[in-house]
Amino acid sequence: MTQRLLIGISIALFACTTLAGKYNSTLDIGDAAPHWTDLPGVDGQSHSSSELEDAKATVVVFTCNSCPYAVDAEDRLIALTKKYSDQGVAVVAINVNKVPEDSLDAMKEKAAEKKFPFQYLYDESQQIARDFGAIYTPCFFVIDSKHKVAYMGAMDDSPDGVKVETTYLADALDAVLAGKPVRVAETAPVGCRVRYERQRRSRRAE
Repeated sequence: MTQRLLIGISIALFACTTLAGKYNSTLDIGDAAPHWTDLPGVDGQSHSSSELEDAKATVVVFTCNSCPYAVDAEDRLIALTKKYSDQGVAVVAINVNKVPEDSLDAMKEKAAEKKFPFQYLYDESQQIARDFGAIYTPCFFVIDSKHKVAYMGAMDDSPDGVKVETTYLADALDAVLAGKPVRVAETAPVGCRVRYERQRRSRRAE
């Protein structure tokens, strides 16, 4: 009985350690992508992930206005969006930080200034970032046509975009669109920590 119990515990512990990716404690490659509903966008409309059901691939990036790494990625993300827009790729940027420089009004100003060609959404609850396991901004995810996570991590191998040698995000998109496995499916995101609010534990009723 004791031996069986130990084996069961070992299996359970092993399962727990294999539920997430190398750099993501929540999602792994091949997992179903989390959904979101009714997130306000800089266009004044509310958006849900159901709008992207017909996309051949979707890029979800957790970003913000205040992080210099996120700012450095803006022009590259604009260029990537324009490059893949006629190939059935949707791009969605999501901000969850709750500081003045990352407010929805500030996001609208940023989007107008940079002429973002992609959705820029705000989640005050921060839940969608938690569901994706996003810890840093920017952090990128590629979702395939079956709504499975195909890539997660950095945009490329140059945080400031000065000397880019390996374009992880674009390479992942090319593979997904071609129906091929993504060669490098997970990398370590580099950026500023998402400013999560501490979640308070509720006391159990006596």
